[in-house]
Order: sequence, then structure tokens, then C-alpha cells
Amino acid sequence: MSTGSAATAETVPVLDPAKFRDPLVTAKGEKRASVALKRLETLWFNTGTLCNLTCSHCYIESSPTNDSLVYLTLDEVARYVDELDAMPAETRPLEIGFTGGEPFMNPDLIKMLDLVLSRGYEALVLTNAMRPMMKVAPALLAVKQAHGDKLTLRISVDHYSESGHQYERGENSWSRALDGVRWLSENGFAINIAGRTFTGESEQQLRDGYARLFAELNIDVDADNHRELVLFPEMDPTVDVPEITEACWGILGVSPDAMMCASSRMIVKRKGEDDPVVLPCTLLPYDSQFEMGRTLADAAGSVHLNHPHCAKFCVLGGGSCSVAE
Repeated sequence: MSTGSAATAETVPVLDPAKFRDPLVTAKGEKRASVALKRLETLWFNTGTLCNLTCSHCYIESSPTNDSLVYLTLDEVARYVDELDAMPAETRPLEIGFTGGEPFMNPDLIKMLDLVLSRGYEALVLTNAMRPMMKVAPALLAVKQAHGDKLTLRISVDHYSESGHQYERGENSWSRALDGVRWLSENGFAINIAGRTFTGESEQQLRDGYARLFAELNIDVDADNHRELVLFPEMDPTVDVPEITEACWGILGVSPDAMMCASSRMIVKRKGEDDPVVLPCTLLPYDSQFEMGRTLADAAGSVHLNHPHCAKFCVLGGGSCSVAE
């Protein structure tokens, strides 16, 4: 199987060190593009970077030992939900997302889900559907029975083949992930699947492959529906990508309102810090230049696209982590 991620160091272009230095100006002296918050549609909570897996190309470097982002607590989540509740109804987001790491490793996750769902928000959990999830299966079922389809789980299945998936996630990850997918489907959960594009196949080839897999699993996921099967562009901050200038919006025919940071924010808590901070999106958990404050009110400003992920994933790749996109 061909894998784009397996290229040697000699064949991979290295990021020009002059790029992504100044938040306002590109290396060529042009005005860097920025994105205003149009409306907060999705608020993300990073529940912590600890994970039961160590994937080959995890953008957040999650692993069983990485606790750079520590577990958020129920009380910390509740403070932000209280802030959302105080917003005018017409500006309040509909969706609250939970990502990691593996969210089900956070001991407060079930209580967090019950909290946000009870307050009337929809919830999205990004999970590998493996042992951490299955350990809390009875409690998760209770949440589903109480709140129904307001809860969606997005399961990471990196490729439709065992070899492709395990290339990223390691041995023995395939069957356990599929067991979790089957359990969720059999118990009536709203699910979608997150795949990756590292193999060099066309989007249609990938969707056709996933369609065969979903048929074999007998799960109700439409591989041609871009919400039910999300295919994420690859991200590598060392690979050269163009900087995005204000002129690029017109050149590329892309609207800044379509960017993830026009409609989302993410809460993280760094190891050693007393309080969580707000970031513009799920992709930039470690870069301090993107910290926007400790409250959602502090984080209402514009975001300058001063990172390779902004260019590769969002502007050029058209990627987004929310269900609505």
C-alpha cells in the first residue's frame, strides 16, 4: 500500500524558516490573512492529551505518557457552559465538542456530557472507540438513553483497510476499534467516522473503500456524506506550504467565514497552569501566540493565520472538525 506519510526525509520539502514568523506580515512582506469570529457555533474542550494509543502522525502528540494538556475538570467545563448560557440565545452555539487525547480517559467525561446535554446543547465526542470507551459503556448508554441523538460520536478509523489503519495506530488497533463501532451502532448511537488522506488515493477511492467497510460492518454510515465520513487533510508543520495573504481569499475563491476559527474556539488546560485558556481551534494546542484569554468574551477577536496548519488544513485543505461543516 502506498502511503504519503512514508516519504523519506530527502523527498519531503522542509518548511522555509522565514515563513510564519510575524503574525501580521508574511515572509514576502505581504499582509497576512486573518479571520474574524463570525459566530461561535462550536465550542471545543480538549479533555487532556493522554491517550491509550501512540499514533504515528498525531498532530497533538497524544500518547499514554503525554500530559502536556492535563485533564479538564467538570467544574472547569461548567464555568464555560455557564458563560455560554449567559450569551443571547441567537449567538449561543448549538454544539459542544470533546477531543483529546482520548476523551474517555478523562474521569469526568460522562458527567461533562450529561451537563452539556442537559443544558440543551448538542455534544460531539472524538474517540477511538476502544477500551477507555468500553469501560464506561453502561454510563454512556445511560447518557444516550437520556438525551438521544443530541449526542454524536466520531470514531477515528484512519483507513478502510486493516493495514492502513494500523500503519497509523499500531498493531491490534483495528479489531478493537471496529468492535467499538459495532457496539455503538448496535446500541443506536449517532455515529460518524473520521478518516485520513495519507495513502495518496483520490477522495472517491477512499469513500468507495469506506463504503465497502460500512457494508461489511452493517452500520448506517453514508460514505458519500461529508458529515458522516470526514476525511481530514494531512498536517505536518515541517512541510513547506504557502503563507495565506489577504489577497489569497480572492485568488483561491475561499471565504474567511468558512474557516474553523470563524465559528469555533477550544478550551485547553496546560500542565502547571492554574486555569484553562481559550484557543481559536482544535489544531494549535501548544502554540502560545494563539492564546486568546481565559474567557470566551476574551476570545472574540480575529485570528491571524500564522501557522502551517492554517494554510494546509483549513484554507487549502478545506478541513474542519465540527459536525456542521
